[in-house]
Amino acid sequence: MANLSPNARKVLERRYLSKDEHGSIIEDAEGMFRRVAKSIASAEAKFDPNADVQMWEEAFFSLMDELKFMPNSPTLMNAGKPLGQLSACFVLPVGDSMEEIFDAVKNAALIHKSGGGTGFSFSRLRPEGSAVRSTGGVASGPVSFMRVFNAATEAVKQGGTRRGANMGILRVDHPDILKFIDCKRDNADFTNFNISVGLTESFMQAVKAGGEYDLIEPRTKEPVGRLNAAEVFDKLVDSAWRNGEPGIIFLDRINRDNPVPHLGEIESTNPCGEQPLLPYESCNLGSINLNAVVKQKDGRAEVDYDELGRIVDLAVRFLDDVIEVNKYPLPEIEEKTLLTRKIGLGVMGFADLLFKLGIPYDSPEGVRTAEKIMSFIQARSRRMSRQLAKERGVFPAWEGSVWGQRGEPMRNATTTTIAPTGTISIICGASSGIEPLFAISFVRNVMDDDELPEVNPVFEQVAREQGFYSPELMRRIAREGSLKHIAEIPKHIRRVFVTAHDISPAAHIDMQAAFQRYTDNAVSKTVNFVHSATQEDVRQAFMLAYESGCKGVTIYRDGSREAQVLNIGAVNRKEEPKAPQRIAPRPRPTVTRGITEKVRIGCGNLYVTVNYDDEGICEVFANLGRAGGCPSQSEAASRLISIALRSGMDVGEIVEQLKGIRCHSTLRQMREKGLTVLSCPDAIGKVIEKVAKEHNFGSYNNHSKGKTKDREEPNGSLLALIDPPEGPACSLEDGPNGEAMRNGECPECGARMEHEGGCVVCRSCGYSRCG
Repeated sequence: MANLSPNARKVLERRYLSKDEHGSIIEDAEGMFRRVAKSIASAEAKFDPNADVQMWEEAFFSLMDELKFMPNSPTLMNAGKPLGQLSACFVLPVGDSMEEIFDAVKNAALIHKSGGGTGFSFSRLRPEGSAVRSTGGVASGPVSFMRVFNAATEAVKQGGTRRGANMGILRVDHPDILKFIDCKRDNADFTNFNISVGLTESFMQAVKAGGEYDLIEPRTKEPVGRLNAAEVFDKLVDSAWRNGEPGIIFLDRINRDNPVPHLGEIESTNPCGEQPLLPYESCNLGSINLNAVVKQKDGRAEVDYDELGRIVDLAVRFLDDVIEVNKYPLPEIEEKTLLTRKIGLGVMGFADLLFKLGIPYDSPEGVRTAEKIMSFIQARSRRMSRQLAKERGVFPAWEGSVWGQRGEPMRNATTTTIAPTGTISIICGASSGIEPLFAISFVRNVMDDDELPEVNPVFEQVAREQGFYSPELMRRIAREGSLKHIAEIPKHIRRVFVTAHDISPAAHIDMQAAFQRYTDNAVSKTVNFVHSATQEDVRQAFMLAYESGCKGVTIYRDGSREAQVLNIGAVNRKEEPKAPQRIAPRPRPTVTRGITEKVRIGCGNLYVTVNYDDEGICEVFANLGRAGGCPSQSEAASRLISIALRSGMDVGEIVEQLKGIRCHSTLRQMREKGLTVLSCPDAIGKVIEKVAKEHNFGSYNNHSKGKTKDREEPNGSLLALIDPPEGPACSLEDGPNGEAMRNGECPECGARMEHEGGCVVCRSCGYSRCG
């Protein structure tokens, strides 16, 4: 039985374990692992009618139950269920016609519904202002159409409970590149996208030489202008320094390592950047928990390579079987995925491993350890793929591939990827991916405003063994965020237990490059900067990533976004606590104006009344007809909404919280009765929004500069495409509260948030957000 932490159990219950139609949990962790193992092992019979399927089921079950390997989240959530979509990563093409653009929008909605994240290159789209021969008009350009994709993704979230995650990429030689670099200058824009600029070798050489480079018209492939490469690079650097966007990827380097160049050129990656894919390809990922492959020998910790090799062999077989049982969201994706059979085996718990081995992350020995482990995993995974090729045959596109040209049989075109492991590392009780720990100790709020220090278990064990542990010291570590200046802790301990901000950006990149040297696909990692870092520091990091052989890089300067993604010290305060300020609602007006709208829900007719005066919406009533329903709940919601509105809370924030909430009673009858809402709260939110828009209240005021944007759904709402999803729309699951994150606190549980691979994740409850 898996030795799960309380945190892991909480994450599983909230996001992974199967629920019945009433939302009640109907399986435990063991049941989930059994469901997944049984589903994946069923593929064995496809290759060998005499296969011992039960044996493979037990092997796969033990692999997960012992927390030594975990597949990507859609596999855990959907294997053995009717949805059956098991992939996390997809890339879709965006062609230069209205039909192709909106085909991509529709296909992305279907993928997000099924639990996947999508990557797009917008480099084929003609630049803004170009002539459109068919209509006599002018093109609006890639950035304009990205807004359509962003709005569609938001609509899918509103149709279910989670929002999709996207990667948007534009080549540096596209004529609209300067607009693209600036498109996320406002943190409230493109909230469903991570963005990266695709850099070419010729551009990087021009940067180094201080020269100009050509801008290329996508349709004609002809030069249409020139820019100074160094100035464009500096603009990239300045934008990344400001808020971490955009990242960069090295397109020529990615295509140099494309194992199937005869099938086309790689244009984009998945949302976190670790998986470059051809258009319509998907990839199935899984990660080995390095924290679970440490053994003691002669009183010293070392890596158990025999056990690691056994895990690699089973994991490769598991991921190849996933390809067989997967239910693909589009026939084009099924065709392309089966053609190359790419898998991506990676690691988590690397920081934990180094702690146990007594090796500093930012040391030559740390880099050598990374190279040794990853070179072993790459060689062993390829060996296993060759073995499977003998048993099952090579991947169909083998002829003409790099492997075919070498005459080397392979079952999978790629075998290794380093992904951000998000919530699966929480399940395994491991540090995320190859990231260093963000904090050795942090505080978690408990009842009565007490603050309970939560300490890395390896550090706590060392502290107790060496006699310097105390709760007071752990609180001090949480406040300071580092051991660096705490003299009570022995110097050699401080040197080993370094955290993300103790490590220089150059050391972060050295580690990323070490893993990249032995990874078929790419490496997702965040290069952390302190708040005082300069643009020149970021520039040097970008150049070092290029010189070191990385395929891309994502940076984050501490505190550089309006909503800080992680606080290490006291969760509730940055300075001495002040007496709470009481907010009193304004009195109900004597005279109001308003509307009452009848909305059909699963329980019957809901009558929503929204009243307002010259200051804004001031009260809401929701009454059910004779069918019954939950009148006390509706009354409670109405009273709380009314008092919040009269207390000055922005109407857009309230609408954001209400819309998208689902009720199983309503959802079961949506198609049968043609219902247009998801629940009572969803109906109330939509009526409030309607009134707010009509009268320009709050953040719906056309001249307002408020934080909450007016989010219009495209015509037809896209909800006709959507069934309530069973899995997340990203390998890092998004919670229901969207942009509600404030001051680095998780909008679901109030705990700290960590920044990784362009996304943020709460390691307390599993909430995450990309974009």
